[in-house]
Amino acid sequence: MTVRVQEADFDTQAEINAITDGTDEIGGVASFIGTVRKTHDGEMIKAMTLEHYPGMTEQALETLKAQAQDRWPLYGVTIIHRYGRLLPGANIVLVITASQHRQAAFDACQFIMDYLKTDAPFWKAEELADGTTRW
Repeated sequence: MTVRVQEADFDTQAEINAITDGTDEIGGVASFIGTVRKTHDGEMIKAMTLEHYPGMTEQALETLKAQAQDRWPLYGVTIIHRYGRLLPGANIVLVITASQHRQAAFDACQFIMDYLKTDAPFWKAEELADGTTRW
C-alpha cells in the first residue's frame, strides 16, 4: 500500500505489478491516471505548477487511503500525486485499487479520485499561452 507525493513521473505498470505480485486473491484492479490537459475553460495551457505542504499532504493522503480501506475490502491501494511544473500531456496522479471483486476496486478508485479532485491539499497555477498565470 503506497502513498507518494513526488516530482518524478511514475511507471503505471510497475505500480500495478507491485500491488498484484505475490497474490492470487485479487479479482479486479482499477486504476486512474490524471494528466495535464492542453486547454482549460477554453484557454490554452502552457504548463501547470502544483504546490503542496510536505508532511501535511502525505498525511491527508494516508488518511484518505485508510478511509478507502475501511469502506471496501482492498488488497492494495496506491496513490501517487506529482508536484512541480508539468507540461500538457504529463502525468499528474495515479490511483490504483485492487480487490477480490471488481466493484469494490471501481468504487474505491472513484472515491479516492473524487477526494483528490475536490479536497486534496494541492494548489495549482496554470500558465496560459498568453503569458498570464491563473491559480
